[in-house]
Amino acid sequence: MASKKATGTFAAYQETPRARRYLYWLTPIIALAALLGVMATVIVWLDQLEDPYLILTADTHRTLVWVVASLCVVIIWSLIALWRHTLLRQRAEAALIAETAFRRAMENSMLTGMRVLDMEGRITYVNPAFCRIIGWNESDLIGRKPPFPYWVPGQYAAHQRMMDMLLAGNAPTSGLEMQAQRRDGSRLTTRMYVSPLVDRNGVQTGWMTSLTDITESKRIRETLAAAHERFMTVLEGLDDAISVTADGPQGLELLFTNKTYRRIFGSQATGHAQLLAGRRGRYTDEAVEVYSPMAKRWFEVHHRMLAWTDGRRVRLQVARDITERRAQEEASLRQQEKIQMTSRLITMGEMASSLAHELNQPLTAIANYSMGVVARVRAGEVDPRVLLPALEKTAAQAERAGLIIRRIREFVKRSEPRRQPVDLSSVINNAVGFADIDAQKRRIDIIKRLPAALPKVMADPILIEQVLLNLIKNGMEAMENLPGHEVVVSVAPRDDVLEVSVADQGHGLGDIDPARLFEPFFSTKGEGMGMGLNICRTIIESHHGRLWAVPNPGGGTIFSFTLPIVPGTLVEVGTDDGGAADQHDANPAPALLTGSDACDDVSVADAHADMSSSGPDLSDQEQESEAGNVPALAFTQKEHLA
Repeated sequence: MASKKATGTFAAYQETPRARRYLYWLTPIIALAALLGVMATVIVWLDQLEDPYLILTADTHRTLVWVVASLCVVIIWSLIALWRHTLLRQRAEAALIAETAFRRAMENSMLTGMRVLDMEGRITYVNPAFCRIIGWNESDLIGRKPPFPYWVPGQYAAHQRMMDMLLAGNAPTSGLEMQAQRRDGSRLTTRMYVSPLVDRNGVQTGWMTSLTDITESKRIRETLAAAHERFMTVLEGLDDAISVTADGPQGLELLFTNKTYRRIFGSQATGHAQLLAGRRGRYTDEAVEVYSPMAKRWFEVHHRMLAWTDGRRVRLQVARDITERRAQEEASLRQQEKIQMTSRLITMGEMASSLAHELNQPLTAIANYSMGVVARVRAGEVDPRVLLPALEKTAAQAERAGLIIRRIREFVKRSEPRRQPVDLSSVINNAVGFADIDAQKRRIDIIKRLPAALPKVMADPILIEQVLLNLIKNGMEAMENLPGHEVVVSVAPRDDVLEVSVADQGHGLGDIDPARLFEPFFSTKGEGMGMGLNICRTIIESHHGRLWAVPNPGGGTIFSFTLPIVPGTLVEVGTDDGGAADQHDANPAPALLTGSDACDDVSVADAHADMSSSGPDLSDQEQESEAGNVPALAFTQKEHLA
């Protein structure tokens, strides 16, 4: 505040008109002349008093009085003007001293080094900041001409060229970068700005230079530039197409692209727009696979919103070419389908003898019924009341045989995977029906433990049936020559999935890591290929489920897998015995005919009894076939209607 007041006082003094300032210098002369006039008048009066002959008239006396009075007034005015001038000058001097001290304080506190050169290049002034930056004292610099002590040895020629440019007035307005060396030998990089030094009369008296230390900022700038160069090298070398766009008045504005993007899509935003695939403003962290008609390739695209350098919201897009990967995945999927198909064929091949035996039952019954009817017709006994029941039972057995063949065909036929809402209980019943063929030979019971109602699952029924059949078959083989004789198939809801478990009473896992069971070509069976469980895991994982194995507390192993639930679907579980969900199939129905698929109660013995009551006896060969190959069946009419 004081410095501002002093500056204002000095400025006011400087703004005083020059004529008025000259008048202040004439005031003492005027006062002196007036004083001499008064003294002369007084002397005249004294002479009159001493010389009686000098007689002043009244007018002369009056004139002298006015002269003396006027001269006194002039003296008083001169003294007042001189006092005012002296006061103003004192204030101006005080203001000048204060302003000089303020400017000196400013110069001493500045972080920027200040240096003044005369027209010959001699240093006439340096501030403390300049000495602090350069590392030399003021006494070492004042009055020195080039070469200066802070010039770097070996670079005098470059420094001299810079000095010549400065003295010629050709220094760029952006400044000069100069290397300097301190007294201790350390070096620094500075930036120097030059401007002419002009006095109050408009005459240039030298050059004013300001100097800043840019060593650290230059190091940071070089580090950032190197980092940016490395970053750009990485971006340009990526196989992914990277682009950044913003919304502009005429559509997408392309802000950045890397080399891969430019190679595929050029320098236009069309490729970026194609890969958006209509997702503008609806971005997630998940990648999407998009086909580009322009590039005729598939891309895995990631999107993200960013804040650009100017504050705008922009879209970062990273697109990876997955055309070859998709082709490999499709080839792998086709190969996996072939493997699954082969696995089902192998399973059917292993069960061929049991399936043939199972299929032989309805075929033999059909043959016996047909021969009985033929015998009655030949005998002339064509009573419809006798023949129609036999023909109906023949048709039922033919339907049963066709159902067996149809299910085998559906199980082994080659088809595309179809995921759809599926009643899991029917899939389990079909798988158990297949497995029962082998279970009867091994004298093993398959127990189903299902809740009263189950939601549907999103799955391919044939593939899930293949998994269940494989797990049940593995469980029965694990109980070979062991006292255990039960395989339990159970289902339990778990949050948004259904957990299906197949528990056996076999030899268990022992010291085997359960995770190794699902590795390709790993098998605990002497003649196993080690692909069954691996295929099962692949199938379950393709259904977004999980397959694992744990030891059974009662002995053996429990294999479990999960399948996603279809919300809002709840189906009552149908059973073979009319409603019991927990079944113990001590006398299981013949394979493939569980639940609603069971036919009427028919056996070859019934057919023979019906036909032999009034017709000729069957041949010995037919009776041997009947007795040796076709056991009595136990299907009730109630099961058929269920």
